[in-house]
Amino acid sequence: MFYLLVVLHVIVCVFLVIVVLLQQGKSADLAGAFGGQGSQTAFGPRGAANLLTRLTTWCAIIFMLTSIGLTILMQKRTGGHSVLEGTKATQSVPAKK
Repeated sequence: MFYLLVVLHVIVCVFLVIVVLLQQGKSADLAGAFGGQGSQTAFGPRGAANLLTRLTTWCAIIFMLTSIGLTILMQKRTGGHSVLEGTKATQSVPAKK
């Protein structure tokens, strides 16, 4: 189960990088080069979500879920322990007056 989740996580990571790099920027057209946004909205024109934006959203959701799943599986696999488990506890002595 762990290795299947790792493979799925790596595939989703690579696919997410590719999908994000394929997307066109918000102001990548000719009007954006000269400062024109083509709309009076605060953050520029917002078109309908196309296939790439939906793929990006779903890849991000799957990436987060696999990250949480891997964290839970690693916690169960290695057993819960503290980072400070092997250190010696020192007690401070109050200063003499």
